[in-house]
Amino acid sequence: MKKGLFSKMVTAYTIIIAIFFVIISLVLSIWFQTYYFDNLKSQFSKKAEGIAKLALQYENGDMTIDLLDQYLKGYGDYFNANVMLLDNNGYIYDVSNVENNKVIGKQINGEDISTLRNNQVVTTTGNYHGFFSTSSHTFIVPIVANNTFAGAIMMSTPLSEIKEPLFKVYIIIWLIAVFAIIIAYFVIYYLSQKILIKPLANINEVARKITKGDIGIRVEVKSDDEIGELSKSFNDMADSIAKVENNRREFISNVSHEIRSPITSIKGFIGAIIDGVIPAEKENYYLTLAFEETQRLTRLVNDLLDLSTIESGRVTLNLIKFDINEIIRRTVIKFETKIKEKNLLVDVCFNKESLYVLADIDRMTQVVTNLVDNAIKYVNDGGKVKINTKVRGDKAFISIFNESNSLSEEDLKHIWDRFYKSDKSRTTKTSTGLGLPIVRSILTQHGEDIYVKNIKDSGVEFTFTLKRD
Repeated sequence: MKKGLFSKMVTAYTIIIAIFFVIISLVLSIWFQTYYFDNLKSQFSKKAEGIAKLALQYENGDMTIDLLDQYLKGYGDYFNANVMLLDNNGYIYDVSNVENNKVIGKQINGEDISTLRNNQVVTTTGNYHGFFSTSSHTFIVPIVANNTFAGAIMMSTPLSEIKEPLFKVYIIIWLIAVFAIIIAYFVIYYLSQKILIKPLANINEVARKITKGDIGIRVEVKSDDEIGELSKSFNDMADSIAKVENNRREFISNVSHEIRSPITSIKGFIGAIIDGVIPAEKENYYLTLAFEETQRLTRLVNDLLDLSTIESGRVTLNLIKFDINEIIRRTVIKFETKIKEKNLLVDVCFNKESLYVLADIDRMTQVVTNLVDNAIKYVNDGGKVKINTKVRGDKAFISIFNESNSLSEEDLKHIWDRFYKSDKSRTTKTSTGLGLPIVRSILTQHGEDIYVKNIKDSGVEFTFTLKRD
């Protein structure tokens, strides 16, 4: 993680800082150069009047060329530039630096002469039409006497003269940049380690331990930022994994228990018959018991397959319009034998003669069958079972009530769990403990609800909803 994420962060920040300082250096260099020439131009403009007087004195014969050369050389040294004098036709007749004597006698550009005659200043950058061997900054000021153009003063400063101070500026800028990059490296290292790398490494370490089976370990949440949110989400995921694992273990334990019991009975009965322990006249009786146990195993396996198929989403619902009241009538008739055995009073009350709903008819038949079977199984002998349907808006409410003892809080909490049996002392071997989980899974797949509640001092009522057609 450090080699990947950290190196990318450092590289990114280093590039950003480098680009920032390159831009700063370019801006500063342009600003420094402009400032240098503006300052030089301002100073030269102030001294131009004195140089103009010297030039006029020379032209009037009041000063020798040698004396003019001395004055001009002084001005050239002062400005660290080449100062030249031009006559009114634009010809150069004197220079401050003897090394530039080759330009004496040359005429400047005609357009510049016209500009000067209009009493305007000329400013250019370059070798000025081949006058100079190196790129220079040239500044030409007109000389006016008695409102007449009498010549001009040209000052040329090689751009190389400002390279040295600019180079020093560049060195200072880059030294600051390197220093800033080094400081930024350590700051980024510290912050990334504390804020990003270590928390992510901790999450990664916990993830490795969870994959090895240590599902009880969790990430310590130390912040409220995105890393903190990631840690919380990771812990939530770990809790979910732990819950799934616990459910899996509990499920395996329950299935093993439920299967082991009938298998043990079957094995015992058949083994006793084979060994001759059971008298011949009793063999048919015990074979009947063994057959009942095999039926119990079959029901258990079928319920497990149904529940697994429904919860995995592999069941495709065939939604059609049908009368739920008719399904209830047929289901009650199917349980007629059991109803008579327990001497029950079954009261079926419909809000309407027909109540059409939109659902999978086979799955809804399974739901009603399981709920009616559950009601008959737990109703008191000689008690009452009541089934009714009501309409509210676009929903149909189907309620199944059985007269019995109220469910405890613990029962209400776990009633939808697999293999949970609220009254184990009264539960027959025909119960697999999967009927209600199957009911809830089917209704959930339909997008419907089911809930259970105690009816005070009378019994328990299950109510589920369906979409009306």
